Parts: sequence; C-alpha cells; structure tokens
Amino acid sequence: LGLNVFISISLKEQSKSALAEFEQRIAEHDEVMECYLMTGEADYQLRVLVKSLTQFEDFLRHSLTRVPGVANVTTSFALRPVIYKTALPTLDTP
Repeated sequence: LGLNVFISISLKEQSKSALAEFEQRIAEHDEVMECYLMTGEADYQLRVLVKSLTQFEDFLRHSLTRVPGVANVTTSFALRPVIYKTALPTLDTP
C-alpha cells in the first residue's frame, strides 16, 4: 500500500452521541489506520492507507462522506516520511 492520507474531519455537532456514532462507523473501515479525537478546528484526524488515488476517491465518496454527521473533510497527502518511529521514548522525570 503506497498512499498515506491524513484527513481532518469536522462534525455537524459535537454531542456525545454524535462523537460515539462517528467513532463506531469509522472503525468499520479497514483503510483507517489511526483515528484521533482532536482539539482545534477539526474534531478528528485520520490516517488512511490505500493503494492508489482511485481507491482513495472510492473511500472518500462512498464511505467517509456517507458517515452521518460529517460536515467537513480536509485531505492532505504524505509525500514521504521524514521521521517514523515505533519505539517509545524514555520519559524520565527530573
């Protein structure tokens, strides 16, 4: 899979039930590798992994925009990784 896509999602409302429904529905999609509840302008940040731009378009048009409550979708494509770590940092307290 070669296309990493970062997607900011804003919902129409931020009620407990709206957040829960979005989280349940987005978890049904295998393309979604990560999903974070955010502060700031967007409610959620997703990382989606797909094979091609065509597959992403299908995901966007037929899956993501059909999730109830989605108001706005902003997409960014990763050109290349600069730093990618899987090891956790050591958090020493002074």
